[in-house]
Formats: sequence, structure tokens, C-alpha cells
Amino acid sequence: MTSNHLPFSTHTLGIGGRIKARYSDFIVEEVLNDGRVCQVSTFREKGFDATPEKLKIPEKPEEKDHLHLDLEKINKDFSSIVKRLSRFARVSKKRVGYAGLKDKRGITCQRISIFQPDPGLLENFHIKGVELRNAQWEKERIELGDHAENRFTIILRNSDCSEGEIKERVEKALHEMKENGIASFFGEQRFGGLRNITHRVGEHIVKGEYEQAVMLYLTETFPEEHDDVKSVRVALAKNRDFGVALKDFPLECGFERAMVNHLHSHPQDWVGAIQAIPQQMRFLFTHALQSWLFNEVIAERMNQGMGLGKTEGDILEEGIPTAPLFGFASEFAAGIPGNIEQQVLEGHGLSLFSFKIKAIPELSGKGARKQIMAFPIEPELIKIEDDAFFTGRKATTVRFRLKKGLYATTILRELIK
Repeated sequence: MTSNHLPFSTHTLGIGGRIKARYSDFIVEEVLNDGRVCQVSTFREKGFDATPEKLKIPEKPEEKDHLHLDLEKINKDFSSIVKRLSRFARVSKKRVGYAGLKDKRGITCQRISIFQPDPGLLENFHIKGVELRNAQWEKERIELGDHAENRFTIILRNSDCSEGEIKERVEKALHEMKENGIASFFGEQRFGGLRNITHRVGEHIVKGEYEQAVMLYLTETFPEEHDDVKSVRVALAKNRDFGVALKDFPLECGFERAMVNHLHSHPQDWVGAIQAIPQQMRFLFTHALQSWLFNEVIAERMNQGMGLGKTEGDILEEGIPTAPLFGFASEFAAGIPGNIEQQVLEGHGLSLFSFKIKAIPELSGKGARKQIMAFPIEPELIKIEDDAFFTGRKATTVRFRLKKGLYATTILRELIK
């Protein structure tokens, strides 16, 4: 079930069009617990051609060991930045703290921390498309979840609706979402973006199908993939020659190279191949499966006419129904909601015990529950204008905030439909 097949929560007509046509169309700014917004500024207008200012680091007080910085980036993967930053500053990646991951395709700004870096080295750090600024020494490290919200400013392009139609539909939809909430589906980036296989790899892992998990990750292609990568995947699926694949996979395919390198040295060690990639990436496989099943539970509730409101048997959090992020210690709801949860799990041939993974214990999960509704905060239609990149079409700018852990795509798909 892709996002295209998930039910909608609002009743207005959509305006069509597309998101992320350009990097500057998708801006994400972290909102800190004190209310400060890490504002995008450097790359908004000039993109990659912008020249960031040189980082200036104040003198370190004796009692403060964590340097906090704003990190603004354009079309950059956060994990790769951390890798290069830690290597340049000669510190372990474990010394870098952050509140959450941000989208690659877009312009984002967030707060990070680095434990006891060398200021002289860090002030000379440079990657095109990345800026560090607003340095300040603090006592505490920034941990996952140490922020309140994310603010999104997004341009929806290539709409063939009139300005009047767009204004009416977008304002009605935003009002409906603010008042009634929408399904808090996980966005497609949770499942690997264009490739859309992370949850499928995770399902093979929890079923103990490690060979299938590895080969799916290594050989599945998608239409937009570069031909040089696609040809390696196709050849590997056919001949299973891991030595050739190690030679042919481009350097940017780091996880694939780590897997095939292990299998070249240790044939048939499929568990070892999974463990050859960083633990943070391994976690994504099972987390993605949990998220996929969560989406299915909500969709099934809506398809059965229950909607998102409270139903007898629901487990509530802050008065809002929840659905499971399945794990070996999960608790099912009662009544019809609980029946739906069990049916979704069993429909994949899984049980709660499946999430206790003996061969890769670190991927085991106790499970949790998550609210099934999301409410955009202060959603607004900013402007409607002629689209500079799609002749005869309209471009619509919207802005809203979301609590941490929620996906902007859940809002945007309701507008576009």
C-alpha cells in the first residue's frame, strides 16, 4: 500500500500539482523547546551558489563541553554530513548530537551539538551546500527528540487550477485539518523514498528470511535510479557474483558495498551481511516495517467506516486513539480496533513474537503506541502566483508547523489529492 492508496481525511477537492520540484520548494526549520526557530537563510535565494559566512566560535567556558550550532543544508543527507564533519573535526560520530533527521531533498536548518571539538579545525570546515553558524557552548548534549516542532514552508507547483479554485480549496482543507485533524500516516521517506523497500527488507528480517532481506536490498531497482547502479543490481541478481559487484558498485553505494564485501569474504553469511552496515541503518529496517503496519491499521479503520474518532476498545493517549508500532511486548486494543490490529499483523504472516529477533538481537523491539491523528499548527496559505517553471500553471506556497515525529507529506497529499 503506497501513499497513493491510503485514504484521505479531508473532503475538499485537491489542487493537483507536485511537491519538491526544486530544492527551495521544501523548507524545514526546527523549532526548539524554547520557541526559537532555526531559520533557513543562506540557501533560500541562491541555492548551491550561496557563499556561507565563516563560522566563528566563542571562547569555551571551563564548565561547558558541548558546542551547539545551527546546521543549514541544501539537498544533503544528514548522516553523510555528520560523517564528514566528525572526520574533519577529528572526533567520533558519537560525539555529534541532534534532535532529529531532516529531509535530504530540500533546504533544512536544525540545531546540532559536538562534544569537545577543536574550534580551530571546526572553523575551517567547509562542504558546498552546508553552513554552520550561531555557535554557543552549553553543558548538555542535544539528544533525539530535544525539539518541539518543525516548521514547513512549501511550494506546490504545476497546478492547473485557477487562482480562485486554489484559494478556496486550500483554505477549506487547511481549516478542516486544523479543526478535525488528519490521519498521522508515516511519509514515504520512512520506507526508503523512491526505492520504497526499507519496510519490505524489515519484514524479511523479522520473519528470519535473511537471504531474501539482503538480496532484496542489493538487487531491487527503481525507474529513476542511475543506469550504472541499476546494471550492477540486475547483474548481481542474475549471477550472485559478490566479488564483481564489489568492484562495480559505485563508491556512493556504501551500504551495498559493505554487504557485498562481507559476502565475498564470508559466503552465505546473510546475518553478517546485514550487520556489516551501520547500526543506525539496520534499525531503519524494522522501524520501517512497524511504520508500514501502523499505516495499514489506520487505513483499515478508515476503510471500515470507523474513522479517526474514539471507538469502544481504543487505547487513548491525550484523548486521541492510538495504533500499535508492533513489538514483542505490544498490547492490542479491545473490541473492533483490536480485531483490526490483529488482522493486519496476521495478514503479513506475523505475530508479536516475530519482533524478538534472536539472530540480530539489537533489531528486536518491544513496541509502542502512537496517536493516529495529527493537527497542523497555524496552517496558512501564503501566496498563489504564476509558476515560473511550469508555463501556464500556478504555484502555491503554504506554511504550517507539526509536532516532532509527524510528516509534512500527510498534509500535502490532502492538498494535492
